[in-house]
Amino acid sequence: MRTKRIKVDFCVVGGGLAGMCAAISAARHGAKVALMHDRPVLGGNASSEIRMWIGGAHGKNNRETGLVEEFILENYYRNPNGNYSIWDSVLYEKVRFEENITLLLNCTCNDLTMKGNRIKSVRGWQLTTETWYEVEADLFADCSGDSILAPLSGAEYRIGREAASEFNESIEPETADRKTMGLSCLIQARETDRPQKFIPPKWANVYETDEDLPNRGHDILKTNFWWIELGGDQDSIHDTEELRDELLKIAFGVWDHIKNRGDHGADNWVLEWVGFLPGKRESRRYVGDYILTQNDVRSEGRFSDIVAYGGWSMDDHHPGGMKYPGYPTTYHPAPSPYGIPYRCLYSRNIENLFCAGRNISVSHAALSSTRVMATCATLGQAVGTAASIAVKEGLKPRELYPSRIRELQQMLMDDDCYLPWQKREISSLTQRAKLSASEGADQAENLRNGIDRPVGEEDNGWFGSLGSWVEYSFDTPQRVQEMRLVFDSNLNRPDPNMPCRYPLEGVQFHVPESLIRTLRVELLDEKGNWTCHFRLTDNYQRLVRINLDVTTKALRIIPEETWGAEKAHIFAWDLY
Repeated sequence: MRTKRIKVDFCVVGGGLAGMCAAISAARHGAKVALMHDRPVLGGNASSEIRMWIGGAHGKNNRETGLVEEFILENYYRNPNGNYSIWDSVLYEKVRFEENITLLLNCTCNDLTMKGNRIKSVRGWQLTTETWYEVEADLFADCSGDSILAPLSGAEYRIGREAASEFNESIEPETADRKTMGLSCLIQARETDRPQKFIPPKWANVYETDEDLPNRGHDILKTNFWWIELGGDQDSIHDTEELRDELLKIAFGVWDHIKNRGDHGADNWVLEWVGFLPGKRESRRYVGDYILTQNDVRSEGRFSDIVAYGGWSMDDHHPGGMKYPGYPTTYHPAPSPYGIPYRCLYSRNIENLFCAGRNISVSHAALSSTRVMATCATLGQAVGTAASIAVKEGLKPRELYPSRIRELQQMLMDDDCYLPWQKREISSLTQRAKLSASEGADQAENLRNGIDRPVGEEDNGWFGSLGSWVEYSFDTPQRVQEMRLVFDSNLNRPDPNMPCRYPLEGVQFHVPESLIRTLRVELLDEKGNWTCHFRLTDNYQRLVRINLDVTTKALRIIPEETWGAEKAHIFAWDLY
């Protein structure tokens, strides 16, 4: 069999949302990156193979932005009917056509080479080409979920629940164990215009009455069947194939119950899809320089090295899954948002190894909140951005703390990653400018206040009628190379990123009405006339950068069109 060798700055193993965001953010900041992923599609639990929607922080204006918002907004624009093949293509193109990334799909990492206590290279088998890939890098990130690089490298890791006494965690058991949350195979249904039969396979489980599915609400309009779950009381890695077989029996049996055993309002519904790849919630967790615990979550995680945030409840699924007759999960309260520190995102004993996703350095209790995908995506973006700094400066992950944390935080916020209790620094060019507006002048200063979303009672944005303007002017001509804008993508929109069912009237996603669709940039010329220099058209993104490279005494932005809102709403306008 042939072997191909690749040398990069940064190698990411695992192409779920965390791995994607790690790879893209590092590449966009100049690092040469390889992303090795063992599946044919990207996105992990969010992909067409598993189909879990992207969950994140609860609460008003707490939706995660940055790369994960970029993916979702791209999908809204291109995929109004919620087609999973199109969603897969959106995720694929974000990585495949990103300069500086070498993408290795269908490539399973199963070996590595060490040099002292650092990883020198990883080795993966690409099934489709019968090729071994050896990737050498200065830095690595394990975003594989199951933390495959931990047992291969000797990195410290944990599995299961800590004893309550270890970290003084009230929601943990008295005695530590290796029990985890389980795996799920989801199902999706489609409504038709006539009654439809369903003939279950002979090997499907039989649930004769609703009492055979205790505490498992199965109204097809109210659940995505997340509770079809097993494996927390077994080995969530090595027993996966066995668990998949049992989950399929449950999945087909549940649909047989809905269709054939009682009136569930499903006469016209057909089984559209069954997941044959289980989605995992928990397995190995790295041990970093800090282990985030229940008490850190409850106290809002106000760390000096905050680089991401969570806000999902501590949602702890019972290890027994479907074997447990009680309610399948317990929602322990958690504040939203709470901070997650950089020190949780690298191995404490393998010196060049980052981690991002559900495998970061947290206790089981904290994991029950940090594991959701929008949180994992922001963790990945933090790791990729940190890796880009480390590559440029020749640093190990640990060496970024504490001296380079402020730089990392500023880079993340500049890329529209919200960090609670932090402010983005404003460029000196923006600060020097005189600011005026044709209307809403009392709000205009919000455009350079360093907070790019509403927080509490403060909107932190400027509202203006379509056709109104905001202006930056200077006493003498200034060179302006780039413009950065942050628009309103409605962080409180209720819809998930993808559907879990297909009703007869169809699924309709759309670009948020509040986003700016068309915007004009005007410059003041030497004769004192305003001329249009650039028009942004058909925009559907929240973060927009515009290359200008002009010299002028004044410039204006004029919002011309939104996707439906009556007024323009803009959070930031920066000049560089």
